[in-house]
Amino acid sequence: MAAQRPDVALEPVAYADLAGWARDDHAAAFAAFLKSCPAIAADAAGVRAARPGPPGLADICRAALVAPGGAEARRFFEAHFRPFVIGAAGFVTAYFEPEIGGSTRPTAIRSVPLLARPADLVAVTEANRPAVFDPALSAARSRPAVAGGGALEPYPDRAAIEDGALGAAAAPLAFLDPVDLFMAHVQGSVRVRFDDGHVRRFAYAGRNGHPYTSAARLLVERLGIAPAAMTADKLYGWLRANREEGRRIMRQNRSYIFFRPADELGPDDGPVGGAGVPLTPLRSLAVDRSIWSYGLPMFVTTVLPLPSGERRAFAQLLIAHDTGSAIQGPARGDIFMGSGAVAGLLAGLVREPARLVVLLPAAAGAN
Repeated sequence: MAAQRPDVALEPVAYADLAGWARDDHAAAFAAFLKSCPAIAADAAGVRAARPGPPGLADICRAALVAPGGAEARRFFEAHFRPFVIGAAGFVTAYFEPEIGGSTRPTAIRSVPLLARPADLVAVTEANRPAVFDPALSAARSRPAVAGGGALEPYPDRAAIEDGALGAAAAPLAFLDPVDLFMAHVQGSVRVRFDDGHVRRFAYAGRNGHPYTSAARLLVERLGIAPAAMTADKLYGWLRANREEGRRIMRQNRSYIFFRPADELGPDDGPVGGAGVPLTPLRSLAVDRSIWSYGLPMFVTTVLPLPSGERRAFAQLLIAHDTGSAIQGPARGDIFMGSGAVAGLLAGLVREPARLVVLLPAAAGAN
């Protein structure tokens, strides 16, 4: 049993038996891996807390920071990691960073705010969770207590926030179309193109702690169609064409996301993921952070549907750079496709079975 989670079934496998491994661009994967290494080597926390790294990962990162990479990248991975097939049935989706129109003031169309993180939003852990709290809640509102200290109460959900429950506690960063805002919440990052033409980027800064509910799943049930027939384009198109009913569906997702300006990012950088580093298209993977630590390499084998109807084989080494409320389970992954409309079109097509192989430090590969 590999050392990461004793309750996750892992089966050792040889690199030679990984179909597509030899053909992958290991130098590109190594460059993505390096993005995580300064924080891992320094034991720094990510934007969203994840499971601590397995023994040996920090040492591997220190070695990677002085390694040549390039043509030696494949040898580096094979020398420092051991591959294990994740036994659970694998499934992958994909996501992207949208670019949408926004305004600095509300308009008839761009009527809802992209909100900054409120100062009273705090993470809920086992150390501070009130006994009466729903165990599914991962954040709370801190209120001044009568007798010193701070009292925690459940944070308002999406519907309550939309109805004004936060008042002035959360500052508006931009004003968007309601469906565009919902898309930004689902993706976790956004580029906003303002009326004067300038683009500003916003990154994930926190969430209200309520469980995520998939609007796509709700719409599948509402329309009585097969899940495989639902794409992101169909979802957002339906929400735009059916505004009132769409609003009711969106409000059933009680989870609400807050943002921050990401002015430190260059125009060619990916958005910041949960690990606190810019994401790399087709090399960054969102994983279940309660199971896997950031920085772990995962070899993903699946197919990527294309708008033409073609289904292209995919076998690449990705790095666990991100997480998401909908990403639950050991063999569940979300592939970052990039930024903009084309990346969004491609991401919306991906709902595929997959084989996930996690690479664990060789020094901690087996108990």
